[in-house]
Amino acid sequence: MTICEKILAHNAINLPAPGHVTPGDMVCVSVDWTVASELTWIGMNKTYDLMGRPGVNRNDRFWLAIDHSVDPRIMDQPRVKHLVNVSESFAKEVDLVDFYRPNYTILHTEFYRERAQPGQVVIGADSHTCSAGAVGALAVGLGAADVVMPLVTGETWFKVPETVNIRFVGKPRFGVGGKDIILYVLGKLKRNTVAMERAVEYTGPGLKYMSCDARFAISNMTTEFGGIAGVFEADEITASYISKRTNPDNKNSALYFRADPDCQYAETHVINLADVDPLVALYPSPDNVVPVFDTLDMKLDGVFIGACTTAEEDLIMGALVLEAGLKAGKVPTVNGKRRVTPGSVPILAKLRRLGLLSAYEKAGFVVGAPGCSYCIAVAADKALAGEVWLSSQNRNFKNRMGPGSIANLASAATVAVSSFDMAVTDPTELLNAIDHDRFQKMLELWLEKPVDQVVVSEPNPSPFEEAPEGQSTTTSGSVGSPMKTDSSTGSFSTLITGKVQRFGDHVDTDQIIPAQAIGAGTDEEFGESCFLHVRPEFRERVKQGFNIIVGEEGFGSGSSREEAPRAIRGAGVKAVIAKSFAFIYARNQPNMSLLGIVLKDPEFYDIAQEGAEISIDVKERLIHAGGKTFPFGLSLMEERLLSGGGVTAMYNKYGASLFRAAISDDPDKYAAGSACGSNSADEAQASTRSCNDASQEILSW
Repeated sequence: MTICEKILAHNAINLPAPGHVTPGDMVCVSVDWTVASELTWIGMNKTYDLMGRPGVNRNDRFWLAIDHSVDPRIMDQPRVKHLVNVSESFAKEVDLVDFYRPNYTILHTEFYRERAQPGQVVIGADSHTCSAGAVGALAVGLGAADVVMPLVTGETWFKVPETVNIRFVGKPRFGVGGKDIILYVLGKLKRNTVAMERAVEYTGPGLKYMSCDARFAISNMTTEFGGIAGVFEADEITASYISKRTNPDNKNSALYFRADPDCQYAETHVINLADVDPLVALYPSPDNVVPVFDTLDMKLDGVFIGACTTAEEDLIMGALVLEAGLKAGKVPTVNGKRRVTPGSVPILAKLRRLGLLSAYEKAGFVVGAPGCSYCIAVAADKALAGEVWLSSQNRNFKNRMGPGSIANLASAATVAVSSFDMAVTDPTELLNAIDHDRFQKMLELWLEKPVDQVVVSEPNPSPFEEAPEGQSTTTSGSVGSPMKTDSSTGSFSTLITGKVQRFGDHVDTDQIIPAQAIGAGTDEEFGESCFLHVRPEFRERVKQGFNIIVGEEGFGSGSSREEAPRAIRGAGVKAVIAKSFAFIYARNQPNMSLLGIVLKDPEFYDIAQEGAEISIDVKERLIHAGGKTFPFGLSLMEERLLSGGGVTAMYNKYGASLFRAAISDDPDKYAAGSACGSNSADEAQASTRSCNDASQEILSW
């Protein structure tokens, strides 16, 4: 098995002996951590309400950080106050251990630094949850409702994905970190191609030259690559990194899995780190990558060093580049905007202790409070229409930094050197001026002692379930039988007719519903903002009967926001057909009772042009268009969720056993049952309270 398969096998529930999983298996797994921000908790809280506020599985295994929409300059705004209050109220309700008040940390930053461990399963309501793969965790972003389920039950489900191996060889030159490496991978292999709907494992002899912070940037942008998760082979560098943690519970559960020599990777690609130079990803795609010298003198209106992608190591390197530039006589031009936003208060404190904040300030940067800032542009920082920016963040989609803005991506070092003249500049000269030993000493302040060797682990799922003869507790993800509508919901339409609205490749969630429109609301309210910036006529055309979307590859790429399918559904769309869907979006569709169909046949796409009339017979799994008939498939999980009215309705019927029911040949045996022993809200709350022995004080500024 691959590393990812071993993590799933180890965490699988009732896995048949001998405890192996293979791609395509449907498995129910226990979850070690769930994570969310205030922006995604607002949707999660709505689902939690619909479930009857049943309590959480463990109040010491949910990480909630207020980071997306907050900034000290706007804390008096009603929308911000509401988002903060909803999160604070929930944290108090369940006596949450890991609750982080506004601007203490970006969601992923301190979680990776202080909590995630090798071999764990982490589920988060944010597409960059995959960041924790830097330390060898299988960390996967899902939609809000999809994360509430393991928060409450301790379980989720996976269709075991294929795995792609990115094998690093060679040694990178000084100053080439994780950001340039992942941009190189994106430029070479492209997004939503080899990684699409697959897990990605990063291995190879080149790992010994990568710090955990470098790995963090790569795992973080695995979602831009198209991967479900980006898992590094945990090693001695990983063990040394987590050894700094003071709480034994946060470092002693690590499992150091290795891929079997004969494991089956879907693809393997070798990346020579010696070939990586400073790079720039040009607007509007993270894989539109060119060498920095191809963009020299591109004029900039703003530069930003920050966002979750930008780790402590990157911020130190950026400061040293600025310091070297100032020593060389460079003077910041008076034009342009410069902002640096460290990922957490501990990182901010370290930069101050090292004397590096002054380098940013002397170079004209404003130091912001830790948070998402320009990267999502829903708080105080927004780029203006027409402005050209260079940023160390992870996404440069249209309107990402602000409506009408133009974002380009690079490493913190490249952004730093480009800030002097507000033009894209090669950082090589200033990188060569940095004292290597001084840089290493700054990074190694956190090391207690190096770890010489780790003990390799093997999966140990417990208990095994001896499957009845001819049956298995894992199920295939293949096409199910014709659908039977659940009589308890009965609202799902199995015969759909309409006209096509046609879309192209990689329609992302920012296009479907802009981040500024996310918040508590009904599907219909979200529908008012559906394709607002890119196709303003969309909603009116749906009302005219153009109620079937036909896309191409990678529909729904981008963030984890379940508001995307909710907005599409709320606008009146009956079905979405595409050659492929992004992983998180694909799960969100049936969770929200929106029919999504994967269809590869090129003849269908020749016929299904804008305005074409088509009909969908869901029971028979057939699409009729242009006098032709096209069969399609639905997985058993999709069938159960759609016919059952969505994930929340399934919970209300099956309780904590909903995922076991959904992959079972006999789901009715789980009705009113609970994998955790009870569906009672009182008993669930009592279970929550029993976790409080591990409680600690809530952190704040």
